[in-house]
Amino acid sequence: MIPWYRRLGPGQWKAFGAAWLGYLLDGFDFVIITLVLTELSEEFDLSLATAATLVSAAFVSRWLGGLALGAFGDRFGRRPAMIASIVLYAVGTALCGFAWDYWSLFVFRAIVGLGMAGEYGSSSTYVMESWPKGLRNRATGFLLSAYPIGTVLAARAYDLIVPNLGWRWLFWLGIVPVFVALWLRRALPEAQDWTEEVASGKAGPTSASALLDRRWTALNVVVTLVLATCLVLIFSGHAGNLYPLCIALCVAGFVVFGAQISGRAWPVAVGLMLTVFCAFLYSWPIQSLLPTYLKTELHYNAGQVANALTWAGLGYAAGSCLAGILGDRFGTRTTYVGGLLLSLVFVFPAFALGPGSIVLVWVLLFVLQGTSSGISGLLPKYIGDHFPTRSRAASLGFTYNVGALGGAVAPLLGAQVAGHIGLGPALGWLAAGLTLLTALLVGFDVPARLGRIGRREPAEVS
Repeated sequence: MIPWYRRLGPGQWKAFGAAWLGYLLDGFDFVIITLVLTELSEEFDLSLATAATLVSAAFVSRWLGGLALGAFGDRFGRRPAMIASIVLYAVGTALCGFAWDYWSLFVFRAIVGLGMAGEYGSSSTYVMESWPKGLRNRATGFLLSAYPIGTVLAARAYDLIVPNLGWRWLFWLGIVPVFVALWLRRALPEAQDWTEEVASGKAGPTSASALLDRRWTALNVVVTLVLATCLVLIFSGHAGNLYPLCIALCVAGFVVFGAQISGRAWPVAVGLMLTVFCAFLYSWPIQSLLPTYLKTELHYNAGQVANALTWAGLGYAAGSCLAGILGDRFGTRTTYVGGLLLSLVFVFPAFALGPGSIVLVWVLLFVLQGTSSGISGLLPKYIGDHFPTRSRAASLGFTYNVGALGGAVAPLLGAQVAGHIGLGPALGWLAAGLTLLTALLVGFDVPARLGRIGRREPAEVS
């Protein structure tokens, strides 16, 4: 039997390597904010809850980045969409280094979110459509291992840069991906599936043509403005008594866009948004507040924080790769649910240790992140299986990044719960409860069940 890696040609490995590098740098740029929350709190005189909204700021714009850059990728190709995304998040990160107050940093982080959303959708569809269908769990699992490696590099950079030069230099380092994008522009082939679909001449309407239909232009502009306003009010903490109305308007707006890009399969898109939302709610309290927990609860210094985050990131990366291998062997949903349930064994012990158990903290964070966050390496394959090629990038990018608003809620929810029971217990209970809920949504294949409401049954996701 031919080993799986020999089924891939040089061009497919090159496509994967380029996408992996772009996503690694994405992870580096995106998590910088979580490492310097305490420094930002001191600089701008912010509470932990207010500082946590700066993590949420990038999630506020992700739905738009996933939708717009995904539609761009469906129309013009995965490669240019990926390059544009890299430039956008790199420039946004560098601008954060020039922030002069809370609101300037909030806006610059929103720019980062636009690029990150586009990078996730374009990179994952690019790699999936470049690899054979029987290896696509591996493709997405291996690809998503780049993100935690980026977080590891960010943690090491934090230890080297911030104590000596200050937090601004960490953001300025984020401009490096622009130079990578310039290289990718010359070096990459286009994704095979997309190229074949276009060359066949039989391709139907793309997500871009649906969104730019003149019948819906005015509505789309209004919905975009309403969504942007409501999300900023919600996640900056300024919605006041309008919170219920803002939430209702957001849900309605997301359904409007979901119906345009997914047609009669819009209930599938809604189910996927809900699933991803819960996935972010279980993982992002830990990812966004873990550095703060290590510094404030366990009293780690910069070097100890970097070491702990390194082991957590390596566990995340290893888990993503293992998830891809097991997903191709046992099926996407079976592997995903199994990893989530296994993670419940480690979540409470990881946050029950004192400052003297440094090595054991490393071990538990490695295993916890491998089984919980790492298993999410299967999400692009799980989502992408529900959509056709010419709408896949926008549908995957939009549904994933709307669901990613759970990542905006997560640090705020974690900070609020921590105010009542402490940060460690808050992270443990939130992760455990929401992991179980996500396992139920995936295990019972809720998106596919909702798809039957639209009288269009998507292919069963194994």
